[in-house]
Amino acid sequence: MSSEVFPSKQSLADRVNPSFFPEHQRSLYKRLEDKHTLVEVENDPLGTKMVINLGPQHPATHGVLRVALEVDGETIIKAVSDVGYLHRGIEKIAENKTYQEFMPYTDRMDYMSPYSNNVGYCLAIEKLVGIEVPERAQYIRTIACELARISAHLLWLGTMVMDAGAVSMFIWTFREREHLYSIFDKLAGVRFTVSHCRIGGIAFDVSDEVLNDIREWNKNFRKELAGWRKLLANNGIWLNRNRGVGVITKEQAIDMGVTGPVLRASGVPHDIRTFEPYLVYDRLDFDVVIREEGDSLARYYVRLDEMEQSVRMLDQLLDQLPGGDIRADNAKWTYASKDEVYYSMEGMIHDFMMTDVGVMPPAGAEVYQAIEAPKGELGYHIKSDGTGSPWRIKINAPSFSNLQILESMMQGAMIADTVVLIGSLDPVMGECDK
Repeated sequence: MSSEVFPSKQSLADRVNPSFFPEHQRSLYKRLEDKHTLVEVENDPLGTKMVINLGPQHPATHGVLRVALEVDGETIIKAVSDVGYLHRGIEKIAENKTYQEFMPYTDRMDYMSPYSNNVGYCLAIEKLVGIEVPERAQYIRTIACELARISAHLLWLGTMVMDAGAVSMFIWTFREREHLYSIFDKLAGVRFTVSHCRIGGIAFDVSDEVLNDIREWNKNFRKELAGWRKLLANNGIWLNRNRGVGVITKEQAIDMGVTGPVLRASGVPHDIRTFEPYLVYDRLDFDVVIREEGDSLARYYVRLDEMEQSVRMLDQLLDQLPGGDIRADNAKWTYASKDEVYYSMEGMIHDFMMTDVGVMPPAGAEVYQAIEAPKGELGYHIKSDGTGSPWRIKINAPSFSNLQILESMMQGAMIADTVVLIGSLDPVMGECDK
């Protein structure tokens, strides 16, 4: 290929580590390098075999994902995923920021559900230090996380159906997402990258107006969801486009480490909200949605049913929401309220110290905290050196985990099914590449 893609004179096939790439993948990269984008394979008298690139600039790849495909006519023989085009070094940035300063960076990972990223990170810090978060803040975080789950699944549903050929669903799902953005705007002061969480609690309390807006939206969304289910349940094109496509067995799902709706669609009932409850999920009555088929249609049903469960949880959360503080009352752990900062010298000093140094966990303290994000297990592994910045952060991103299965899913599939296969995994490359 061009020198812009492979700048080194040494071939890519020679430079890759054999322990990371099987031989067929190394040879595939060698052919891509030697013969550019389209490669005629030896012993192919009919000329039906070639290697083609899908992405990284392609709307169906859900971001800058590149997949090299070796095909025989319309059938995919081999596939190689190539990630990293959106790498920003977020984990390394964390080492040069205070714990609170890094929190807004988590918004930019899975930017379809930024609130979930905020919550997972703050829970990890609170677990590392031993901070007890007030009950009201726990409830508000849970409400926002379930709204974020619905928002992420709505975007997936609209784009997935549009990729399969129907545009109307995209418009309807984005209409509902606009309502959710308006709610987040009132809740956090920002529509998209909310940064509403704080270590020890949340930035602002929720008003009665926002709670009423959530109730009204939740009530209307039940009807919308039922209508969409009825529409797609009788759509032969949608059903035939997904049924039996991209089947992942239970054993494959476990072996390849897939997570979230992709895992549960293969019959594995693993949901961190029930297996290792956090926030107030242990106080809620909801079902873990699973399917046994393991195909793209099963993954659609799981996400659709999960939205119904989120609606059900929101009703319970709004009814149970207690009063009280929204942040821990400890100047060494969390920011003082603005009233204290503006009207007392101690509050101003505490605000300055939190901004300058922030939380300082004990040296050697180490923690792993995971949440059930919309795409699966989102985990933060943090190790402290006793300063106000983490010594090391490792982020376990579900989009990266789920993409591991893509190569085996694509082998034997049709080229036309690549859109459905990638879409059913619902990757966000900002989270995968970090």
